[in-house]
Amino acid sequence: MSLQLGDAAPNFTAQTTEGDINFYDYLGDSWGVLFSHPADYTPVCTTELGRTAALKSEFAQRNVKVLAVSVDGLEKHKDWVKDINETQNCTVDFPIIADEEKNVASLYDMIHPNASETFTVRSLFIIGPDKKLKLSLTYPASTGRNFIEVLRVIDSLQLAANYSVATPADWKQGEDVIVSLAVSTADAERKFAKGIKIVKPYLRYTAQPNID
Repeated sequence: MSLQLGDAAPNFTAQTTEGDINFYDYLGDSWGVLFSHPADYTPVCTTELGRTAALKSEFAQRNVKVLAVSVDGLEKHKDWVKDINETQNCTVDFPIIADEEKNVASLYDMIHPNASETFTVRSLFIIGPDKKLKLSLTYPASTGRNFIEVLRVIDSLQLAANYSVATPADWKQGEDVIVSLAVSTADAERKFAKGIKIVKPYLRYTAQPNID
């Protein structure tokens, strides 16, 4: 059975390019991004790992730890990292899991037989500090992931977790957010000091609450 939003993200232990890890221990109280790759030395994935490394400070600002997984072995991973660092002008210093036995791939349903019997599909999971699945995305092999969108989703998820708000279509940092339906208008008027704008009883906006 595939993982569904709100499910507990399966824990695991694994060999990685940064040493052996226990997934839960690695995350600690942080948010997590776990993303898979079909194989080492694949061109699209080379750019993705490089992009993730380049965004290290952005993930750190959001208290997010990242790690990647593919079904190739540890030594092959380490050699591939050298290529990534060279071609993408970066330093990959987050773990890449060596999942030769496909244990992690199986736990997270990363093998889609109609796409490939042996390689992981290109899935991405966002996991909260409560170790529950907050988002999952699966991309085709030909399309590189948009990591700015991943950061945008994390921003939205963190706002929702902390302030009882949601984010509208195409929302970006600094723009107005939507008051959760779980909050009454009377409570919203007390809760959000910057005020609320009522378009419809079910559609109420307020300024992003974590920006002065």
